[in-house]
Amino acid sequence: MIDIDELRKLFLFERLSDEQLSKLAASGRVQTYAQDEDVVRQGEPAECFAVLLEGEIQMISETVSAGTVAMPRTSQPGVYGGATAAYLGDRAPLTYQHTLRATAPSRMFMLPAKKFAYIVAEWFPMAMHLLDGLMSGGRMQREIIDRRQRLTALGTITAGLTHELNNPAAAAVRAVGELRSLIAGSRLQLAQLAEDGIPPEKLRALIEAQEACTSKLGEQPQRSPLEISDAEDELGEALEEIGVEDAWDLAPALVSAGFSGEDLQKVRTKVGEEHTPKALHWLSEAVEIAQMLNEVAEATERITTLIRSAKQYSQMDRAPFQQADVHELLDSTVAIFRGKIPPGITVVTDYDRTLPEIPCYAGELNQVWTNLIQNALDAMGQDGTLTIRTAYDEDEAIVEIGDTGHGVAEAIKDRIFEPFFTTKTVGEGTGLGLDISYRIVAGRHGGEIKVRSAPGDTWFEVRLPLREPAATG
Repeated sequence: MIDIDELRKLFLFERLSDEQLSKLAASGRVQTYAQDEDVVRQGEPAECFAVLLEGEIQMISETVSAGTVAMPRTSQPGVYGGATAAYLGDRAPLTYQHTLRATAPSRMFMLPAKKFAYIVAEWFPMAMHLLDGLMSGGRMQREIIDRRQRLTALGTITAGLTHELNNPAAAAVRAVGELRSLIAGSRLQLAQLAEDGIPPEKLRALIEAQEACTSKLGEQPQRSPLEISDAEDELGEALEEIGVEDAWDLAPALVSAGFSGEDLQKVRTKVGEEHTPKALHWLSEAVEIAQMLNEVAEATERITTLIRSAKQYSQMDRAPFQQADVHELLDSTVAIFRGKIPPGITVVTDYDRTLPEIPCYAGELNQVWTNLIQNALDAMGQDGTLTIRTAYDEDEAIVEIGDTGHGVAEAIKDRIFEPFFTTKTVGEGTGLGLDISYRIVAGRHGGEIKVRSAPGDTWFEVRLPLREPAATG
């Protein structure tokens, strides 16, 4: 039987009387465990309340939403686990809700669950009722906040995506509206040329000139606004000289396609002087139609890219566990945030492109990047620099997210990964973002997340194994 003086040293039992300690010692037993041996195993009958006497243990839980969640290892005598809710009687879970694993040779005080339940009810009746209420209320609160977290994440995706989709969608609608009138005008111009009796070979030459112009769109050398203005003035004057109506309206479109005085002479030669004015009107409208089509193509490509980013972010079309490019995950998360990043904040990426793909739950890692980027933006307010960089060593991928905000105070640095701990004002944070991130990185991926901070220079560092972690038994 364990000596009552050893029990008295534990914070759990330090205020018990000698009589209570003696009864407690007589009710339980001491058991030793080798490194990596399970003290209790999740899912097995909840028969014992376990207290660490010496050594080191780790609590591991298999969850539906977050997979395997491993808590930090601890060597503090008095920490406990196992049938911790046995005092609830018939309402207590019948099986262990977690696994306790000895991560070093350890001694445990094992108290039968029924004895533990009797002691709590007999010695601490008021505390039992308070604990009952706290456990029930805490479970309900956690469920509500977890739902809120998921809705907040969904809101982040929806708001960012809606904002980003609005601009290209509006550009496409505007371009299509202009295309209708341009195409109608182009048909009339061709009809007018036909009525004027333009020969088929000259019409073909005009179409070839149009193809040459539109193929040059987007391929012109970079010119300053002054150079473009000079080119438009020069072409406008040349068009006026040969009697082209609205010459100054036609010049900008033709100049954007690289049309010059030399090209003008070629058109006059190929289609004939009598057809040149109307041919140039048609040519200008054909160039504008091509420009509008390019705008529609660019807008729809932007929409496609955004939807691809949203799919990458949410991992809607991927298996849960996979080899993934961490840069694609980071870029898709940043794309979702584009509409929420203030104009005064600069985003800098410094990627090591030699970083290989990593085995991961990609959608869950995106939730980590979301939480870290959101915290960085909150810390900076309206101005600053958000930096995302990657690297790797022999067996770990390294992702760092830095900001130039106010920093994390030294006094709270060790607490920021605790559930419900937050420095934000009431209603602005749940205190679960970093807790969830820690569980995903450490529990799900066997990685590590830590922070280093000074005012104006805060970095969250995430380390992830490059090889798939061994399954937790």
